[in-house]
Amino acid sequence: MRRSTLAICALLMVATSGCDQVDTAKAKLKLAWDKLRGRSTTQAPPPPPVRPAADTAATQVVVTPQEQARHPRPPAAPQDRAITRDVPYVSNDTGTVNPGMSEREVYELWAAPAAVRRVGQYTYLFFQNGCEYTCGTMDVVTLQNGKVVDVIARWDGHRYSGESSSPPGRVPVANPGDSLHITPPPPSPSR
Repeated sequence: MRRSTLAICALLMVATSGCDQVDTAKAKLKLAWDKLRGRSTTQAPPPPPVRPAADTAATQVVVTPQEQARHPRPPAAPQDRAITRDVPYVSNDTGTVNPGMSEREVYELWAAPAAVRRVGQYTYLFFQNGCEYTCGTMDVVTLQNGKVVDVIARWDGHRYSGESSSPPGRVPVANPGDSLHITPPPPSPSR
């Protein structure tokens, strides 16, 4: 074949490749060849349409009064922000937290916490204090089994009548007893 014939065949192929008639003719020809070769001519059914997952945010969770009494829902808290400097904190919600108070009683005294964390039998309530940056922490109320067991308070309006694990004048020091030691595994016996 000459180059001009090849070029004409290529042009003819490009011109007719998008035609619906050519596509249906190719499909019929392929089906006839499959029958001659003994291949199955049934086409696989198209996959089922993808259904979006149900919206789980709209489902309501039923909480029994007993569960609500054991774990009261905290009031809405402000959104977390990156702390790059101290911001003065002023609030009318002041008072003294006593050992043994419930979570709800702390909310009534100091209002909504900035954050709440629950781990096992412990609940940690974090309150703004105006020195988050320089103190390195918010005021923290620790509850065990729903009762106050410890408070770290730095703001003048927040007080604790019990003995705090971190009183305001305490200077942080390293605790050498908490160092991590890893023993290497015993050598494997060689043969």
